[in-house]
Amino acid sequence: MNQKKSTTVSLSAMKSEGTKIVVATAYDATMATLLDAAGVDVLMVGDSLGMVVQGNANTLSVTLDEMIYHCRAVCRSPRRAHVVCDLPFLSYQISAEQALGAAGRLLKEAGAESVKLEGGKNIAPSVSTIVQAGIPVMGHIGLTPQSVHTMGGFRIQGRTAEAAQVLLEDAHALQQAGAYALVIEGVPSSVACSITAQLSIPTIGIGAGPGTDGQVLVSYDFLGLYQGGSPKFVKRYAELGVEVTRATECYVEEVRSGKFPGPEHSFAMMEGHAPPKVERDE
Repeated sequence: MNQKKSTTVSLSAMKSEGTKIVVATAYDATMATLLDAAGVDVLMVGDSLGMVVQGNANTLSVTLDEMIYHCRAVCRSPRRAHVVCDLPFLSYQISAEQALGAAGRLLKEAGAESVKLEGGKNIAPSVSTIVQAGIPVMGHIGLTPQSVHTMGGFRIQGRTAEAAQVLLEDAHALQQAGAYALVIEGVPSSVACSITAQLSIPTIGIGAGPGTDGQVLVSYDFLGLYQGGSPKFVKRYAELGVEVTRATECYVEEVRSGKFPGPEHSFAMMEGHAPPKVERDE
């Protein structure tokens, strides 16, 4: 396993070498430590936490302060993975100056190493402003969850020639603005493959087929922790949610039956000492 620190420069080199980039979401120090030990290249502190951690129907209610809180926890864990943090809804759409201020907070207060924004040509000026300030930016096109209401739901994008061309133009605009990588979500495989071939920066696919330079999945999805249903593009590598319920049921049964805690889980007083006598009321 590669033990060298993953950076924006090393991720670019992986595209050149043809080595697939592995990205997984993390929202706390424990999960970040486990994923990093398994060898992921990038830990993404995604605003998907609004759904899988907070229980909301979408990502729109997540605040910048909440992203800072979770990213700070992830960055406390020892790691070799690069950490990218999402800018949440309405923390960057108003102006380039607002976007820079929000991005700066994620680096200064949370320890992120780069930030991610959703959108194409419309946010390219903000991407350029952030990059010029020395903050690396990852772009995100296709199915952009923060635009769920505009899209009419979580719908696959780029299914017509015209729509695919718009995605390609968005990708080029973000690359020209200085983005170091690009997430392509929820688009036909052939479209993602074509965009990847035409860009010099790495592409990270999610629901975009195997032709991108890397893949990202929500950890709660591929570990089987999120019980709200998985999209078609998710492969569940474990069913940890089932195991958590089973283990908790055992805990409940043993506490109620008196089996837990046993002697091996209990402590004795120092030699020569006795507990207070039980005094009964007359």
